[in-house]
Amino acid sequence: MSELPKDKKIILFDGVCNLCDSSVQFVIKHDKKDIFRFIPLQSELGQKMINHIGISASAIDSTILYENDNAYYKAQAAFRILKDLNSPYRFLLIFSILPNSVSNFIYDYIAKNRYKWFGKKVSCMIPTPELKSKFLA
Repeated sequence: MSELPKDKKIILFDGVCNLCDSSVQFVIKHDKKDIFRFIPLQSELGQKMINHIGISASAIDSTILYENDNAYYKAQAAFRILKDLNSPYRFLLIFSILPNSVSNFIYDYIAKNRYKWFGKKVSCMIPTPELKSKFLA
């Protein structure tokens, strides 16, 4: 997609999910190399990305990492994002040795319950002026 920066990794996220919002804030805080940009799935650009990647908008309950024309979903996306962060939580990468079926089962369980456990916003967050450059939509 031509409107995406070529030198950044793109994270598509559920813009109304409180857990997802907290995750985005965590990534921003620990993204010391300025690697990531963010697109809410509910935005027009988010919908274009979903179509470009070739997945159904109704099947989206996952964070998506898009880099070098490849899309990564669920636990695989989380591990790839964590690998690039300067965070004390990088030790969690030890769980990347689990089979995808196991780590995705855990991811799916959390994703299925995310609104019940963490709540939901009425609309997507509006980034502060300082963070606006991190968001593409």
